[in-house]
Amino acid sequence: MNAIEVQALGKKYPGFELRDVTFALPEGCIMGLVGENGAGKSTLIRLIMGAAGANSGQARVLGADVGGPDFTKIKDEIGVVLDEAHFPASLNARQIGRVMEDTYTRWDGGVYEAYLKRLDLPEKKRVQDFSRGMRMKLALACALSHEARLLVLDEPTGGLDPLMRDEILDILEDFTRREDRSVLISSHIVSDLEKLCDYIAFLHKGELLLFEEKDRLLEEYAMVKLPEQDLADLPPEAVRGVRRGRYGAEALVKRDGVRGELALEKPTLEDIIVFFARGDRE
Repeated sequence: MNAIEVQALGKKYPGFELRDVTFALPEGCIMGLVGENGAGKSTLIRLIMGAAGANSGQARVLGADVGGPDFTKIKDEIGVVLDEAHFPASLNARQIGRVMEDTYTRWDGGVYEAYLKRLDLPEKKRVQDFSRGMRMKLALACALSHEARLLVLDEPTGGLDPLMRDEILDILEDFTRREDRSVLISSHIVSDLEKLCDYIAFLHKGELLLFEEKDRLLEEYAMVKLPEQDLADLPPEAVRGVRRGRYGAEALVKRDGVRGELALEKPTLEDIIVFFARGDRE
């Protein structure tokens, strides 16, 4: 079973269009969604969650059509953290837990208390006095405390220091140890996604440029450095992107498309993303 299935999904706004997005996230996997500001990441998440209506295509989550009556029945099985966590400012974390207990049928107060401690969140401090990072951690604690099968996270590590980001990644990895649990996570921090994710989706100007298994991407592509005049010797069909500099050029190439004597270097996921977006521009 797929946790998320998106087929030819599209949405038009004045000045922006998300076009023909298609992918399937298998159950039990973590998908990283990456793209520049304004690429359509938040729009795609809203469409997947039924918070906005699509102009074309369809989305299914945990087997339910997002636009159908069954989607309401499975919302308890989805934990959501948006890029801005909104909680009543006058409440504290303990009071938020009581609100969540009345909201979710499978709320587990013990699990919630454990996450508050693990994430170093004060129980009696009012939310209005929380930093952005603390509010994001509180939202994550809530999302993890009602036996969700799918987490949908929009920039959940924004505003967190490297040590806490690493802790969040460990928590998400633990969450998917059960085969029926999946994660969709949007982030600008590509190095975090490289550590965590099984699949990578890259949105660029409203278009899905790639959706692939992370390990396959890293195996399929390589970096090559060479004098700019030698770029013409590379098979055009093997070149995915080029960066020209004062002292030569770099190209992202398909390993099996170039001759063996070239010195190929292993790319990072960020290299692949940048060169896919760059194309052949200088």
